[in-house]
Amino acid sequence: MPRPRSTALAAAVLAVAAGTLTAVATGPATAAAACENGYVALTYDDGPNPSTTQALLTALRNAGARATFFNTGQRVQQNPGLAQAQVTAGHWVANHSWSHPHMTQLSAAQMQQELSSTQSAIQQATGVTPRLFRPPYGETNATLQSVASQLGLREVIWTVDSQDWNGASTAQIVSAANSLQSGGVILMHDAYQNTINAVPQIVSNLAARGLCPGMISPSTGRAVAPDGGGSNPTTPPPVPGACTATYAETQRWGDRFNGQVTIRAGNSAITSWTSTVTLSGGQRINTTWNGTPSWDGTGTVLTMRPNGNGNLAPGASTTFGFTVMANGTWSAPTVTCRVS
Repeated sequence: MPRPRSTALAAAVLAVAAGTLTAVATGPATAAAACENGYVALTYDDGPNPSTTQALLTALRNAGARATFFNTGQRVQQNPGLAQAQVTAGHWVANHSWSHPHMTQLSAAQMQQELSSTQSAIQQATGVTPRLFRPPYGETNATLQSVASQLGLREVIWTVDSQDWNGASTAQIVSAANSLQSGGVILMHDAYQNTINAVPQIVSNLAARGLCPGMISPSTGRAVAPDGGGSNPTTPPPVPGACTATYAETQRWGDRFNGQVTIRAGNSAITSWTSTVTLSGGQRINTTWNGTPSWDGTGTVLTMRPNGNGNLAPGASTTFGFTVMANGTWSAPTVTCRVS
């Protein structure tokens, strides 16, 4: 590969992250050229996680990359809004068992329960029925493969282990990703800040090698062009009527802090929206503004809707806010948005 082409590919990814995609990729021919050496799969296990999933989605969006999330059923049940946020952002969701056990130590009936319960949880949260399954710890046998197949699932392991679960630094995770080859799949996890920090450099390095993040084929278990190609493969597709939620802390005192959520419409107008704010630890919200609030039975999940006209033009935004009593926990709430 001549150096000028590699430099151009890296510039293209940086332009995607900067939101200037139309200036560097004008159609399928440009996309194909950027991915001339093939596709790899970025995968993240063990989510969704209230403390990291939203930050990981932001990092992927800023890098213009799509990924596959192998979620556990328990965590999807606990955090359905985050599972929906993965799908809304243009990513793929897949099955990683219900409780992350050593699957090969289970009976066939127990295996079936682990997988089918997770299928149901993901379908209920996102409307998507997974077609891929990754066994916890990569442990598998013929019985498990048969159970997965009966549920319409393709088993997917990995070709590169990032070792993020083993304390790998951001630089080590980036280095592991550099060994990916066309069709390859890298194992990462939705739990570590080092993994989130590695996203921009991983995507940039892939572009410099003529590789793009793609989807995992349910037929072969290898990375391929998203949905057969055609559109720019490293850019999440426009989702009609979608919205995003972004959180920022605006003030802090000795026992409380103010938070603001920005709701932004996607590539088409919306007429209303619903946002969820999930608190951590013993936090409680005692004041809200610029919206109509309601709470779940535990008082830890705020649902906010417009207090008037919820119309937003494409790309337009609005905000609402709240005061959180920290009660010793200062972590940022998790926020999501869906069109309602």
